[in-house]
Order: sequence, then C-alpha cells, then structure tokens
Amino acid sequence: MGSLGSRFQSPSQGPEESAEGTSSSRKHACECKKRKRNAQCDCESEQEEEDDILDTPRRQVTPKDLIHKNSPAHYQFLYLNFLFIYLFIYLQSGYFSSMFSGSWKESNMMEINLEIPDQNIDAEALQVVFGSLYRDDVLIKPSRVICILAAACMLQLDGLIQQCGETMKENISAKTVCGYYACASIYGLDSVMKKCLEWLLNNLMTHQNVELLKELGVDVMQQLIQSSDLFVMQVEMDVYTALKKWMFLQLNPSWDGPIKQLLADADTWLCKRRSDLCEKEPFLNTEEGAAFCSVFKLVRLQHIINDLASARILERDNILPPEWLTTMYKNQWFAMLRTEFDNDNGPQVSNKDEFELNSMRCGRKLSKDGDYCWRWTGFNFGFDLLVTYTNRFIVFKRNTLSQPCGGAVSLQPRRHLAYRLRLASFDSRGKLVCSRSTGYQLLTLEKDQEYVVMNLDSRLLSFPLYVCCNFLYTSPPSDHRPDSSEQSSAARSVS
Repeated sequence: MGSLGSRFQSPSQGPEESAEGTSSSRKHACECKKRKRNAQCDCESEQEEEDDILDTPRRQVTPKDLIHKNSPAHYQFLYLNFLFIYLFIYLQSGYFSSMFSGSWKESNMMEINLEIPDQNIDAEALQVVFGSLYRDDVLIKPSRVICILAAACMLQLDGLIQQCGETMKENISAKTVCGYYACASIYGLDSVMKKCLEWLLNNLMTHQNVELLKELGVDVMQQLIQSSDLFVMQVEMDVYTALKKWMFLQLNPSWDGPIKQLLADADTWLCKRRSDLCEKEPFLNTEEGAAFCSVFKLVRLQHIINDLASARILERDNILPPEWLTTMYKNQWFAMLRTEFDNDNGPQVSNKDEFELNSMRCGRKLSKDGDYCWRWTGFNFGFDLLVTYTNRFIVFKRNTLSQPCGGAVSLQPRRHLAYRLRLASFDSRGKLVCSRSTGYQLLTLEKDQEYVVMNLDSRLLSFPLYVCCNFLYTSPPSDHRPDSSEQSSAARSVS
C-alpha cells in the first residue's frame, strides 16, 4: 500500500484582526443606544432574524458555539481541542506515542506521510482503526478481521488487537482456520494460533474437507500428525491415508471433486506415476516427494504394520523408504518376544512421554444413541479389547474366552494397559459442543473382566458423538519389569 499524508496548518486570520472585529461590534452597540426609540434600528431586524433561527430545530449547542469565531477564546478552544485529540491518540497508540515523543524525524514535521508496508492493510481497515481511537465499540466483520488486525498491530493498539483476536477465535471454521493461523503467527497472537491448532486436531479427520487439505502447509501438518491429541477416526492407517490425500492435493491443487473420490484418484495418480516413469524408488526419496518426508516420518507405523491388509497397502504404495519399515518390523518383533517370553504384560509405571509419542490412536463415530460394541483391528500382543457403549456407559472388556477372536489371545492372568478416552460432539462449523476426557490412566484387567470407563450425563450428550482413544499395550524395554501377583485388578489414575 502507498502512503497517507496529513497536514496541520495554522489559521489564516490572526488575533489582531479578531480583536478589531470585536471592538467594532462594541462600538455599534453603543451608537444604537443613542438613537430615538421610534427610529428604525438594524439591531431589531437582526433580533427578529435571530428569533427565527432559534425557532428552527438545530443540533445541540456546544461550548464551541458560544465562542466568537474570530475571538482569542476561539483559538484557545481550538488549541485545547487539538491538544485533547493529540493526547487521546498519544495515550492509545504506541505507534504515535513513539512518533511524537521519540527521536523520530516526524516528531517535528507539520506534514506526516505514513508508509504502509504491510499488504494486509487497506484503506477500509485504516478507517476502522482510526475510528476506534474515538469510540470504544468497534464492529469487526470476520471477513475483515485480518486487515483490521494488521492495521491495529502497525499502530500498536492493544485493545483493538485483543478484540480482533477474540473475533478470530469465535469464528474459526474450515474456511477461516488456515488464514487465521497464518495471520496469528505473523502478528504474534499465540492464543489464536493455539485455538486454530485445537480446531484442526479435532476436525482434520472427523470432518475431512478438500479445500482445507489444499490449504494446510507442511509445518502445520507436522504439528498435527505428531500430536497424541489428534482426533483419529478408525485407526492409525487412516492417518497415513489422510496424508496420502493431502500430498496428492498439494501436488495437484487443480483437482476438483468430491471427498469420496479423493483417495481413489490419489491411488491412481501414484500408480500411473510409477508406471510412466518406470520408477522403483520410494516416492519420498524422489525430488518431488522429499518435501513431505518430515510429515510422513511422524506416522506411528508400529500401529499400521500390525494389520496385514494395511501392511500390504504400504508395500504397494511405495511411498515410504524401506528402511523405515525394516526398523519398525524389527522393533515390533522384539516387543512381541518380550510379551511372550519375558513377562511384559503391559505398562505398570507412569510414563507420559512414552504414551504421548507411541500410543495407538483410534476412534469411532456414534451416529445416534443406541447400543454399540466394537474392537479396533490389528494385532495388539494378545490383548483383545472390546469397547461397549450402552445406556450412557462406556465399558472396556478384556476378551479372553467369552467372545470369538480372529487372532491370538493372551491367557496371562493379568494384563496392563495405559489409555486415555475422549468424547466430543461438534456443531456445523466444527466447534466443540461438548467434550469429556478420562485423562491419562493405567488399568489392570483379569481375563474377561469388564471395567466402566465413563458414565455420561444424558443432558450433556449430543449426537453424532465421536469417541477417540489412545492405548499403550506394551512397556518400553527400559521400563519393563516382571508382573507382581500382589497387584490387584484396578484402575489407577495418574496425576
């Protein structure tokens, strides 16, 4: 944007002329008193004209109206009025405070040109910002908040900056979240950035959106994928699938189609690319795919390769470097051996860092109130965990002999796990309507034992209801210790 000019000039008429006019007025009044009463006096016609003016509806009379335009008091009033405006702006705006009181060259200039280097600032935003100096209430449209925030930051108006931040936090949606996050990072609104990230963690997978996936950059996606707070729907394989869609849209931004068609087109594009280029190199090792390497590296592959169908898809896609998978297969093999032969029956000691980094993320959508029972797919080291929702209770059950299971089941008397369960429902814009969380917990279950995880208040329930869980079934090698027969079957809350 260009520059704006403001000129301060002194009045064209001096005090001498004003004094002369006042003296003439007094002289005329004296001469009128000497005239005869029956003589026509100009003052009487002036009085009638003044009466007519008083009978006409006018604006409220102010002290300024009572001061003669050319009197010394008039100039004193103008000076005090200007001084008031000067101090009012000076006290509110750090920008003008520095300009008028500091060593800036503008402090002694009669005409000031404001350079506007920020492309987010336009004339309309400046009008709103300057207007905020004279009134407390400012109406900020969500569509204009970025421009107004930019102008408020330039003029260092803390109150207006805070109001812009609150407006942004109240209006986060799929259309605004990326723009608001980028704007907040530029102008240092940490609370807005945090709110945008929370919205993305809740909605990235629960309400997938093509335009949102196009807008999300690598840096933001890294923060989302590495977080244990990501609201995953289904299993970790779906995190990988979401990244595959996102990568396809980043490389093909002109793609325009329904969200249901996106995965099929992404798979077709990958397959065609491999065949056309006769490429056997993993995609992330290519020049085109290198930009996405840091994001895919954050996928928790140990919870994907424990399912045969998912492991085959990883091999078919040939996106990931083979050494990533080789290392993960080795780690999982040793974890299984510890479970079978070294009495690793699950985490018994609080280790939140391990939980945040390596817990299995999974979720389920409950479309309406009713009875539900499910298990998440994959080999979980013989721990077949059934999850039930019924009569507003959520129950965990360690299935051993009571229900059929397609995989191996551990017959150890006790198994331990770390978990966190969260419930949430959202409005049409993805804003949280209600949420509940168990927090980080340690749980010990005997064979076929059930445990009530959460009892819900029907007054707070809103459907569809999203259930998100984090589980850790094995202990890290350094934390492993033999099971103790004295430990009771109970859940222990970890502060």
